[in-house]
Amino acid sequence: MPDARPLSAQTAPAHSVEASYAESRRIARAAASNFYYAFFLLPRPKRDAMCALYAFMRLVDDVSDSPGDVAAKQQALARWRAALDAALCGDAGAHAILPAFVDTLARYAIPSRYIHDLISGAEMDLSVTSYATFERLREYCYRVAGTVGLTCVHVFGFRDPRAPGLAEKLGIAFQLTNILRDVARDFKMGRVYLPVEDWQRFGCRPDDATHGAPAHALVELLRFEAARARQFYEEGAPLIAQVSPDSRAALWALVRIYSGLLRRIEARGFDVLSSRVRLSAAEKTAILLRARLGWWTETNALDERDRDRRRTGGPFLRRRAG
Repeated sequence: MPDARPLSAQTAPAHSVEASYAESRRIARAAASNFYYAFFLLPRPKRDAMCALYAFMRLVDDVSDSPGDVAAKQQALARWRAALDAALCGDAGAHAILPAFVDTLARYAIPSRYIHDLISGAEMDLSVTSYATFERLREYCYRVAGTVGLTCVHVFGFRDPRAPGLAEKLGIAFQLTNILRDVARDFKMGRVYLPVEDWQRFGCRPDDATHGAPAHALVELLRFEAARARQFYEEGAPLIAQVSPDSRAALWALVRIYSGLLRRIEARGFDVLSSRVRLSAAEKTAILLRARLGWWTETNALDERDRDRRRTGGPFLRRRAG
């Protein structure tokens, strides 16, 4: 597991950019996330850039998700923010991944405000345990996931000015999928992401997510939120055709994997309580193989047949996902 300990107050010795990219690759490989496997569909420079972004985001996320004193974790995030600012000013010695990270930001013209917003999202996980409205949840989702989409699209490359907005929507779609998948686990950690207004709308409570099988009211709530996520996928999917050709396969694979998780949740009747929903290694390998071979150019990231089946449950809802 990556070392998520707070940054030392002492400035560490400077690391070469090459060594820093190697450390970023190690952290990304150790995490073995869906993102990491899609990186292999990118040219080597973009793959390294994605590893640098992922490593920084992983280490920041691990601070908020690790057990321990809230005040200490808030201080650790503050040190990451300070280290980011120092690295942007030329002092990248606070952590081995920072030289590669700031090199990536500069090489692909990624605004640093996205990274500050991402750290703010991690801070929200330390101070906010529930969200009254979907608008409030979307703010959180933008910070922890929309920012990821925005940074990635700069690495992928784009010309259409609409691309960043679409990238943000896909990031939010991914995060909504994660929230649906992990509703029971998050509740045990003291976090309730689905909006209070929606729990009340469907007549259920967060502690309903502790039971072995979802009650009817909880199923309807999850169906409602899944429709929101699906709308974000649909609105963001045109981004695949807008990024640089050498990045389209990787983006298609990511959309296919995460939307596949949502399809799996739907196929299980929204039972996200009895076991964690996931795609098998074989399923993900098949997606990556199709992307590598170019078969994806003949298929939408959101399969039309699956889309038609989902519509039997009701129309997709308009905006906003977190």
